[in-house]
Amino acid sequence: MNHEVPPGRVRPLGRLEGAEASGGAGAAGQGPDAERVTAPGAAGRAGGAGGESGPAAGRRRPGRRRGAGDTKGEILAAARKIFAEKGFDKATIRGIAREAAVDPALVHHYFDTKEGIFVQAMRLPADPARVLPLLLEGPRDEIGARLVRFLLTMTANPDDRGPVLALMRSAMTNEQVMVMLREFFTMAVFNRVVERLGIPPVRMEVAFAQMFGVIMMRYVLRLEPLASAEIDDLVELLAPTIQRYLGGD
Repeated sequence: MNHEVPPGRVRPLGRLEGAEASGGAGAAGQGPDAERVTAPGAAGRAGGAGGESGPAAGRRRPGRRRGAGDTKGEILAAARKIFAEKGFDKATIRGIAREAAVDPALVHHYFDTKEGIFVQAMRLPADPARVLPLLLEGPRDEIGARLVRFLLTMTANPDDRGPVLALMRSAMTNEQVMVMLREFFTMAVFNRVVERLGIPPVRMEVAFAQMFGVIMMRYVLRLEPLASAEIDDLVELLAPTIQRYLGGD
């Protein structure tokens, strides 16, 4: 069964308002450089071709699927489908591999973790597993400023903030997207920060909510003078409040 996803679409969530994932567009068998996919058993029927016949011919070998033109892209397309259907928590590497018709070892070859797959499948600008250790290092009394500056600098780039804002918009009207994002942020971000800083979960959630509101007002509603304010000025204004939530006082 072919589970290829047409370019620019996420199934079954529908269009994510501009968050089309570029990794899912490389379907096998298209374009002049694509390899021809041999139907199961065809090699055994082609007399004189030297192909295998019998049970061995239909047995899938571990690794890349024969004729796959863009294996990584197909894994990402499968991941988007599985994350949408099962949410982040219940999605598994094995389930994604099964959907993409590849060996789980091949998924691990391209992606270190399930979080890493999610980040690339949804085109998020940063992987929490790599970013959080950097943000949490350093003086505790400066963590508010570090977090505010990181989020404002990251979202200043239209290419980086576009997929994030599109997912957020979709989460407001699509329950599947809402559940998927809630599980991802809770497991990949909130829980790690709470554990590392030793603060009540509500403090991290309130800090995130405040920064989320600032980003939405700055880039979606484009409320002035917030929309055109300099990052340094916003860091000076917001950091003390975020520090109060995360500083542990």
